[in-house]
Amino acid sequence: MTVPALAQRRTAEAAPSASRRPWRDDLVGWAFAAPFVILFVVFLAFPILASFLLSFTSFGLRDIANPVGTSVIGIKNYVDLFADPKFWKALFNTFYFVVVGVPVTLAIGLLIATALSRGVTRFRTAFRVGYYLPVITSIVAIAVVWRFLLNPDAGLINMLLSGLGIKGPAWLADPVFAMPSIIAMAVWRNLGFAMVVFLAGLQTIPAQLYEAAGIDGAGRWQAFRYVTIPMLRPTILFMTVITTIGYLQLFEEPFVMTLGGPLDSTLSITMYMYQQGFTFFHQGYASAIAYVLFVIVALIAFLQFKFLRSDE
Repeated sequence: MTVPALAQRRTAEAAPSASRRPWRDDLVGWAFAAPFVILFVVFLAFPILASFLLSFTSFGLRDIANPVGTSVIGIKNYVDLFADPKFWKALFNTFYFVVVGVPVTLAIGLLIATALSRGVTRFRTAFRVGYYLPVITSIVAIAVVWRFLLNPDAGLINMLLSGLGIKGPAWLADPVFAMPSIIAMAVWRNLGFAMVVFLAGLQTIPAQLYEAAGIDGAGRWQAFRYVTIPMLRPTILFMTVITTIGYLQLFEEPFVMTLGGPLDSTLSITMYMYQQGFTFFHQGYASAIAYVLFVIVALIAFLQFKFLRSDE
């Protein structure tokens, strides 16, 4: 047998085994991925699809024994939702929390990160750990502690104010002060995460840029405005999107501290969804609220990427 013929024969014999090898590799890969895929389908994909279908039904407590027998009502839940004044109140409260809380959280986090990056030299690690500790602490525990701090009679804050001759308000029982109190607690808890992310962003800025700005006569404020802020735009975008998404899902703070009161002044969309789904057992209506919130989150994130993203 000639050499070319022998080579063709070996190639023909190796072709089936080579074609079987990718199939075996894929099978091994899917075998390793199977635990995650199963958990994702059972605990995420299926509930997401089921809740979407429930939003077009009148599913309630009476339908738990026979879910298939529930009535399909189309978009009635969505129509009723947009005519519900309590939903609009919860939506306003949520946007109030986001519009005030997100800028304050990012501004204070950036201020602390700048101070720890360039100003504070002694005990820098201790400060970083101290600011970050609330982030890893249970939000329920923090909310309980803040509820005692804001107690109008025996709370530490009103005791300090009374020492200055000022009568403190009933922070969580007054519709005017209830939401600002929750915002203050949320800012205090989340600024540590913003600080860590901004610190990472500040460390990527070349020192030569600040040296060049100093040679051109720029002061600290001008260097911060024309060097730090432009170089941190990707980090600011990331933190804005992440913090906004988290704040739009406001739930634990008002649930523990005020139960949505007083007079629904701290009622959020997620808390209203919880009330409809697990207090009044209107699961179909609660599913509609969940998907309206999903659309709001997606739309706001899209707008933030569109207007805050830099192509430079």
